[in-house]
Amino acid sequence: MIVVLNLDTKLIGRKVVFLREVDSTNEYAKRIAPHEEEGTVVIAERQHSGKGRRGRYWASPEGGLWMSVILKPGRCESLTLLVFAAALAVTDTLEEFGIKGRIKWPNDVLVNGKKICGILTEGRIGDYVVVGVGLNVNNDVSNGLSRIATSMKTLKGSEISVLHVFRSLLRNFERWYNLYLSGKHEEVLRATKDRSAVLGREVRITDDVEIVGRAVDIGEDGALIVETPSGVRRVLYGDVSLRFV
Repeated sequence: MIVVLNLDTKLIGRKVVFLREVDSTNEYAKRIAPHEEEGTVVIAERQHSGKGRRGRYWASPEGGLWMSVILKPGRCESLTLLVFAAALAVTDTLEEFGIKGRIKWPNDVLVNGKKICGILTEGRIGDYVVVGVGLNVNNDVSNGLSRIATSMKTLKGSEISVLHVFRSLLRNFERWYNLYLSGKHEEVLRATKDRSAVLGREVRITDDVEIVGRAVDIGEDGALIVETPSGVRRVLYGDVSLRFV
């Protein structure tokens, strides 16, 4: 179904593909991306194979905002900064509803230490990039998830219009994406640092080896800078799982 909405954007959401159910909005977007125009958004009421980083399952029942945006930025200098742009758009949107979100490097948004949003970026460099956003709006997170996850409904005590959240998110993402395209990467990075849930905290990063230390900065390339007893380590996006100590 093609949906025409009264969106306050020029690029993001010029075309919206609405699906009742899909395997994954990112997978659907990747299938159509080569032939779609930039800014096309895929949104679904439910995903039955939603996924996060490293293919982890992402519960996506009705009530949440499950969407993917097709971008064609040409030469993409940093996918990580695109993830940050999306995370900043999410925190701006939450703020409009009276909710303060913080960015957990590299691709999550937390509220009061609990996950409310995950972001997944995929694509073909030089061809297209798909930015997927899974935001808990009205979906139930009580089923064994309340210890680690939350939703806008839980935080506000009542249901929130998913359409209003969707419109706000597209508007905010377009603003940050335009800054990214115009080369204002320092502004994107500075805002990410200001809203970080990680900087200044002790973290444990697991990959082939474990790194434990204090997160002190985010580099120009989006790498997390961690001070450890054995020296400073640079941790690149896509390589790790991060936990607070």
